[in-house]
Amino acid sequence: MDQRLMTDLKAAIRSIPDYPKPGIIFRDITTLLGDARAFRRAVDELVHPYAGGKVDKVAGIEARGFILGGAVAHQLSAGFVPIRKKGKLPHQTVRIAYSLEYGVDEMEIHTDAIGQEERVILVDDLIATGGTAVAAVNLLRQIGANVVAACFVIDLPDLGGAQKLRELGVSVRTLVSFEGH
Repeated sequence: MDQRLMTDLKAAIRSIPDYPKPGIIFRDITTLLGDARAFRRAVDELVHPYAGGKVDKVAGIEARGFILGGAVAHQLSAGFVPIRKKGKLPHQTVRIAYSLEYGVDEMEIHTDAIGQEERVILVDDLIATGGTAVAAVNLLRQIGANVVAACFVIDLPDLGGAQKLRELGVSVRTLVSFEGH
């Protein structure tokens, strides 16, 4: 990806200091999503390495991963699968618990959302410590998915999440990086 595009995408992301708690800088992609050109460029860049390849499904993590993942799935002519917080899916699900900075949460996927060995790309807005993304990969694998890649608009490399996914054998694509947390 060229430096100018990275700079343009970074400029479209709002940084909010001391949210959700003091010392944290929240990287808000709602401004990128609201900018038609930036949103289109971000989706195009997430899709680019996989265009023309065999991708069966795109899995998006609630909630911003739904927005990005739906657009990526459309561009790849793939199905879209939501990974949701506990209790939000209406059919039979499989669930995984994962650690957050402030406790434990759970996410679910429908048991029939992905066929055995279907090629899946995981999409979310940001990768930080990797707790949510690692849990999502494990959940997808639990129902038989072949997770070929994970894509994020933002990487916070100081927190090491992308590296944790690579250690699980998942290719990681990120568009912009911000230092710190």
